[in-house]
Amino acid sequence: MTTPQLSFKSLQCHLRAIPRAPRRLYHASACLLADLPRPTVAPKISIDIKHIRQNAALYEQNCLERNYKTQSTYPARINALLEQWHIHQREARGLRERNNRLKLQLAIPTTLRDEDSDEAMGLKDMTKEQLIDEARELKEKISSIEEKESAVQSEIDSLAAAIPNLTSKETPRGNEPKVVGYINEHPEPDPSSSDRVWRSHVHIGSELNLLDFAGAATTSGWGWYFLLDEAAQLEQALVQYALSVARKHGWGMASPPSMVYSHIAAACGFQPRDQNGEQQIYNIQQNPNDVGRKPELSLAGTAEIPLAGMKANTTLEESDLPLKRVGVSRCFRAEAGARGVDTKGLYRVHEFTKVEMFAWTLNSTEASTAIFDEILSIQTEILQSLGLHCRILEMSSTDLGASATRKRDIEAFFPARPKDDGWGEVTSVSTCSDYQSRRLATKVDVRNLGGKIAFPYTVNGTALAVPRVLAAILENGWNERNLEVKIPEVLWPWMNGMKVIKQKERLR
Repeated sequence: MTTPQLSFKSLQCHLRAIPRAPRRLYHASACLLADLPRPTVAPKISIDIKHIRQNAALYEQNCLERNYKTQSTYPARINALLEQWHIHQREARGLRERNNRLKLQLAIPTTLRDEDSDEAMGLKDMTKEQLIDEARELKEKISSIEEKESAVQSEIDSLAAAIPNLTSKETPRGNEPKVVGYINEHPEPDPSSSDRVWRSHVHIGSELNLLDFAGAATTSGWGWYFLLDEAAQLEQALVQYALSVARKHGWGMASPPSMVYSHIAAACGFQPRDQNGEQQIYNIQQNPNDVGRKPELSLAGTAEIPLAGMKANTTLEESDLPLKRVGVSRCFRAEAGARGVDTKGLYRVHEFTKVEMFAWTLNSTEASTAIFDEILSIQTEILQSLGLHCRILEMSSTDLGASATRKRDIEAFFPARPKDDGWGEVTSVSTCSDYQSRRLATKVDVRNLGGKIAFPYTVNGTALAVPRVLAAILENGWNERNLEVKIPEVLWPWMNGMKVIKQKERLR
């Protein structure tokens, strides 16, 4: 038997980005999670709907604090739908009881011989044809009610799946994050009196022939780029250095796929849209014959998605936790931001390399917080050794994605960036409690609870996102007098001992 030959041409894998929605000041999911096409291979979602019903006010307030205005109405709607469901249940119960009596009278006419209730007397007076006719009518009525029950249950499931995770106590409510620490000193001891010339990484990249945006625009469009020579070498050095630090701390490596099922991305909390309602994920256009027959595929916006999906429909052993993985992948973002000075160059791009950490822990805040702190420590170690001036932020409730219960960002100082006083995000770490595992059917057999099956907590964080860190290194390491960039010492082993990037003769 010959193996079928697959190709991009035969699969018609054309990238398509869903049109961008208008910018909003609130979260507005384009569709409910359960409304997305869910093939039979998709993991079974197990939301704790009882907790939502019993704490409707808590979930409503949580949605409002996150600016999920539409979703804030869902808890009350779920309770209203539950009342409808109970009405259908009671109605169907009475019809089923009547139908069972009819069947019994048809099967064993003498059963009701000694009963003298009005119902029994009526049944004994009915002919066989009358019994069959009524049984047929009841069957149709019961079927109709069951369809209504199913529709109500489906809507409840959809609404519950679309409600964001509960926010942690550590998270500041509102729009403003809280600065909780700094990494390294400012590159100038007295910034206000310094006459140092700062250049943007775009200018430096052009001066040293490290970046080619024009060629990428011709090849792929705005938001793509070529890294040339030492910049391309720096990318590999940054990746290898980040991996070495993570592995030193006991993180096992994984090489994840860049393409994932869309329902896996949705289960991880990627709706997919950002906090302004802008599309984030590239979907793969399907062959017309495959639409509705095969699961839709997307390009992963982060390795968090395939790493989380790696344990979908899996029961982990308690002894295996925490299970920690670090992976390198290309990441694809359909929405790279509005064009402007603050997004020029490498700061917002459609495709980039990122080293991502992902872990499963026991289903406790203590266990997940320990990994959360470990990831933050690894991020701090990497950025500190690269010599970048950074600040650590406890992110506010309005900045949390649907899956996160808590998030910390680290922002590096970009001397030439006009926005936010030069600060720009380079890493983040999030803890998601059991939001993702419940949607991915990832379970853990907890022995100390008598073998009880629970849902593990998940934690994810960026070890290093190449373009922004590379841009920060170029801007902070620039020497205007010598027209060169200083390379951080920890990267020298992967740069063939090169300590600075200088001007060079153009390669033919």
